[in-house]
Amino acid sequence: MILLKDSVFLLLNRSERQLDEVVIALVGKYTALEDAYASVLKALNHAALFCNRKLKIRFVDSTDLEENTKKEDPVKYHEAWQQLCSAHGVIVPGGFGSRGIEGKIAAIEWARKQSKPFLGICLGLQCAAIEFARHVLNYHDATSSEFDTTNHQVIIEMPEHNTGNMGGTMRLGRRTTHFVTDDSIIKKLYGNVDSIDERHRHRYEVNPRYIEEFEKAGMKFVGKSDDNQRMEILELDNHPYFVGVQYHPEYISRPLKPSAPYLGLIWAACGELKNVLMHVTKEQMATTDSTRKSSGTFSHKNLFRHT
Repeated sequence: MILLKDSVFLLLNRSERQLDEVVIALVGKYTALEDAYASVLKALNHAALFCNRKLKIRFVDSTDLEENTKKEDPVKYHEAWQQLCSAHGVIVPGGFGSRGIEGKIAAIEWARKQSKPFLGICLGLQCAAIEFARHVLNYHDATSSEFDTTNHQVIIEMPEHNTGNMGGTMRLGRRTTHFVTDDSIIKKLYGNVDSIDERHRHRYEVNPRYIEEFEKAGMKFVGKSDDNQRMEILELDNHPYFVGVQYHPEYISRPLKPSAPYLGLIWAACGELKNVLMHVTKEQMATTDSTRKSSGTFSHKNLFRHT
């Protein structure tokens, strides 16, 4: 009971001290129904609370960012881009289907070129890979097999996926992701552990055929599955924070243990991530091995002094 009271007091105290605002543009296709992103919003709020920031979400319908909208409703198009461009950070969450995909890719291209903090979740990671393939690798027809058939399908369906079986062949539940390099922002945010367990819910993934080309051009896949064939985490070289994860870290985010990828996005959007990572040592980030590996999160008790 004492620990519970202490936790409640800590949350209330930090909530009352939130002064500065951080604005995050959520670019999705279900923005008319905000509850569709309930877990994502909670994870963003957990991270903002931890960073002593008042969170403001701007819901940007990805279809409003597309060229068709520019022709049919230029006012809506320019308003959507103004909402995106004036935000401090961008998140592209998960989803299914081809509608709004080009708007998501356009938003990701802008975030990449403008060095705007970006986090892609599940489909968001896949769109980031497609955008990079099109505009950096110059595979202009790059896409996902979920959307179309082209010469460069950088996103493919999983080998165990059977078309027509919507739920039974998804990659579901907690799976282990192994970090394959120490030179990783996201690994540091997780506390420099060797592996993490996070929850998955997807049918499509990055095509291993293109990994070497991606990495030579600066998109690094820093986290992989047990068999080293599934790309779980991507980061972009020479960018303040450009991260994509194939899993859904929001599912196990908690007020006192915010999700590491979400925390990184908020810190980067506040302009503090570099400073935080400079001051936090492995010992400060670490909790017990058993707690870290079972939760997929890390202890924040030594980070409060830096925020």
